Amino acid sequence: MKIETVTSPSGGTTAAVVTVPGAGDLAAGLAELDRCDPSVAALLLRHGAVFLRGLPVGTPEDFRAVVDHFGVATRGYAHGNSPRTQVTDGVYTSTDYPAGYDISLHNELSYAPDWPERLYFCCLVEPAGGGATHLCDGRTLLRDLDAGVRERFERHGVTYRRSMHGGFGLGKSWQATYETDDREAVRKLLDEAGAGHEWTADGGLRSWQTQAATRAHPVTGERAWFNQADQWHVSNLPPADAEALLSLAGDPTNLPLWASYGDGSDIPAADLDEVRATAERHALDVPWRRGDVLLVENMLALHGRRAYTGDRRILVAMS
Repeated sequence: MKIETVTSPSGGTTAAVVTVPGAGDLAAGLAELDRCDPSVAALLLRHGAVFLRGLPVGTPEDFRAVVDHFGVATRGYAHGNSPRTQVTDGVYTSTDYPAGYDISLHNELSYAPDWPERLYFCCLVEPAGGGATHLCDGRTLLRDLDAGVRERFERHGVTYRRSMHGGFGLGKSWQATYETDDREAVRKLLDEAGAGHEWTADGGLRSWQTQAATRAHPVTGERAWFNQADQWHVSNLPPADAEALLSLAGDPTNLPLWASYGDGSDIPAADLDEVRATAERHALDVPWRRGDVLLVENMLALHGRRAYTGDRRILVAMS
């Protein structure tokens, strides 16, 4: 077995690459992986991300077997804002977002009342060009962020506002967001989460919730950037797309997604630009190979997706 460390050009983000040579049989390869020293779990806490290579993972069922091997219960995607398709129980397409756009670095479901501790990705079809799932260490991002921007985010937190249609409109419907068409189930879910919400006259749903912008990891105690304010803000879109969306919505609070500081004040574009620039400065791109499995410690590492050409099939599971 071979363990290597890959590092971003800045040196601020690292990932472990664990290669299991000659693993023609999945069960045997996973058994070999159990003998990894240090363990995959220890590598995850150190780096925030671990690539597994050499395992014969070629189908969604193979991928599910790898996830199950780690003894975790997968979870659904309730509260999620990214377009996804469920492939099998607990396994989704990583995103159905158009190939020509980057997806910015983020912590999965950091806007939600609860979030996955770990993400699992696998590559079934390599992209022809681009398409890396890039990474950024959230501890490094927080340390390197402009002190004033960091202070404002830590003092105020982030309020996430969402406008969901009831079947036709901008963004995701509330039925797709919460994976049910039962209003009472959605009301109970939001009440339990402490999220404010209201039903609209046209059958839609608005919700809002304030979350911390940084959090301490429950095992290591390290504080890291953990929010999606920049991704939920319209300034994350190309200018022409942002202008078109705002013209349709009329008011930013009518957008499918909107983020403000937790005290209700607007987040200046300059603050969000600083977050994006700092994350990108420490970004690590590792090209996918067919059969690769990537594990991400969600509270320690941000992930995103580069635009790509050709076919690309990446699956994800969360625990």
